[in-house]
Amino acid sequence: MKENIAVIPVIFRKFKGLSAKMAYGFAKMGKTRLFPKYDYHYNHMKNLALVYFNITPLCNLRCRMCGQWGDKGKMKNGRIAEEVKTLVSLERYKKIVDEITPCHPVTYIWGGEPFLYPDLIPLAKYMVDKGLYVSVNTNGTFLEEYAERIVRDRWSTIFVSLDAFEETNDAMRGKGSYQRVVRGFEAINREKKNRNSPYPIMSIVTTVTNMNYLALDQLAEASRSFGLDIHIFNLGTYTNDNIVARQKQYMREKLDTDIDCLAAYNTGYNLNIDGEKLHAVLEKLHRSDYGHLIITVPTLNPEKTHTYYADLETPVRNHCIVPWCQTNINYNGDVHFCADYPDYILGNIKTQSFTEIYNGERANRFRKAIHESEGGMFPGCLRCYQNMLFGRKIKGY
Repeated sequence: MKENIAVIPVIFRKFKGLSAKMAYGFAKMGKTRLFPKYDYHYNHMKNLALVYFNITPLCNLRCRMCGQWGDKGKMKNGRIAEEVKTLVSLERYKKIVDEITPCHPVTYIWGGEPFLYPDLIPLAKYMVDKGLYVSVNTNGTFLEEYAERIVRDRWSTIFVSLDAFEETNDAMRGKGSYQRVVRGFEAINREKKNRNSPYPIMSIVTTVTNMNYLALDQLAEASRSFGLDIHIFNLGTYTNDNIVARQKQYMREKLDTDIDCLAAYNTGYNLNIDGEKLHAVLEKLHRSDYGHLIITVPTLNPEKTHTYYADLETPVRNHCIVPWCQTNINYNGDVHFCADYPDYILGNIKTQSFTEIYNGERANRFRKAIHESEGGMFPGCLRCYQNMLFGRKIKGY
């Protein structure tokens, strides 16, 4: 199975400029992996490679496995109206973009559903105009409406969450969501043709669960007509009661922080996945030619696929590098390293500069804590998506 870095030559063939920007980001991450800085007076902005912008908690779907609005999602607390009042303004985002632009990081806009942030279009355009690599993660249900502006503004990449062929996908994500995504792809492709533009790079991200794992090839077959460049199969973020308890204790002892986000991924959608059958499906996907690149995150040795789902407490990646080259800015302005777990807050961009936060005492305290942890990761990192993407592959896995 192809490694994540395999996207670069694919992108380079069609988008030389974008490929150079992505390669630069990968290079900075590689430098961080080889030469992590444990001098806590170091200017970590030098290695900033990826900035996530989680711009809204709102979403129009209720995907069952989602850590925000799913069965155990952290947003299902009845406080959403108050949370929306805390959104960062477009003008403040622009100032942060100005601050990080000299570092040339890849930017990744997500949510919730980012199209529900009222100023998504001007924000993305501002980032593009600054010369940044701009990727947007969406459920795809608004693509048809905004296709003309997306292509006009030359967004770099769109990642669309789509988990299966129509019936199964709609059971997981909501009735009618599949067809709305398909119409969105058609609209984007029409606009690209009308403008003779290769932008944006079109990608699907499929989360593997016990609801869809035996039928992934059905979606892959259907995707031949979507005009895709990349299809990513995410093996999923999962945890259990024991991991959650250990992480809560660890964060309380080491960082004086109480956490509540990790439990949202204790969904049980990893249970009873037959690793041998799943690997056979993945092998078929990687052998076949669908007209676009297939990537699995993480890539695993065949005999370890079952371990990933059945033994969540066995690590397959370690030595997380995220705190040295990445960060996430939450919709309320809070900055934190772990994109899906905004529990340990480094600072807030409404009252501080990004550089001050990223090089601040709390950020360095977090870096020191994870560096000193067993395997260079916290107990709760065992199936974290960021660690699966950027952590060190453990021998044998």
